[in-house]
Amino acid sequence: MSASDRRLTLVRDGIADRRLEGLVPAERFADVTPMQVSAPIASLRKAPEPDAEQEDQLVFGELFDVLFEVGDFAFGQARRDRYVGYVLSEALSAPVLPPDCRIAVPRTYAFAEPDIKSAIVGLYSLNALVSIEAREGRFVKGARAGWFVDHHLAPIGGGFETDYVAVAERFLHAPYQWGGRESLGLDCSALVQQALYACGRACPRDTDLQRDFFPEIAEAERRRGDLVFWKGHVAILLDPDTILHANAHHMATAIEPLAEAVARIAATPTGGVLGYRRV
Repeated sequence: MSASDRRLTLVRDGIADRRLEGLVPAERFADVTPMQVSAPIASLRKAPEPDAEQEDQLVFGELFDVLFEVGDFAFGQARRDRYVGYVLSEALSAPVLPPDCRIAVPRTYAFAEPDIKSAIVGLYSLNALVSIEAREGRFVKGARAGWFVDHHLAPIGGGFETDYVAVAERFLHAPYQWGGRESLGLDCSALVQQALYACGRACPRDTDLQRDFFPEIAEAERRRGDLVFWKGHVAILLDPDTILHANAHHMATAIEPLAEAVARIAATPTGGVLGYRRV
């Protein structure tokens, strides 16, 4: 756990996670309360306000360690990628239910009954975590959710994808959303993270963290599946000369020639390529 990175350090307003005692200055230290996301998606915000900047999202079933509550929000840390921020308390539930399955498609509906003609109770994104309460025919009942079509789920510890690039390609044309991880809209680093999660692989949340996480390669060595980084941006190589990335230029997940992206981005404050990494 970093004791210097605000994004990853569970301390705010003079209150810190007890596990950080001796590592960070704080007026007091407190134990966290484990909670679980019970909404299909939950925004993690920079401040405890509904219109505050969204810095990340948590998908259904992910764990969130709550340090304190303020108004309608809980301040805490996402267990999966360790990101810190404010989440609406109504999007969280306790006790924590161990998941049996995960959503293995970009998005799927949960229904009120084990019937596709019944009311839709939510739209759930890739890598959401589901605790199964019941089974009926080709449906499974998710705790705190609804009835899912069973072939849209995979066991929590298996059935992983093997080609993360192919997973990422399923998000082609999805709108760009700052801080988004959901299948309806996500940002550049979330595209990488979500695709790798679907393969059972760990991945940090932000581009600088990803750049530090993966091993560096020379530009001439680049191939399908490698990552190319700019300041605050990342793209996936489909081949040595073509990239896939969620980006604010297209305001979508798009495919384009690497050379075109490099030239366009170089003309902005983002600047030139910082390097290439092997996943």
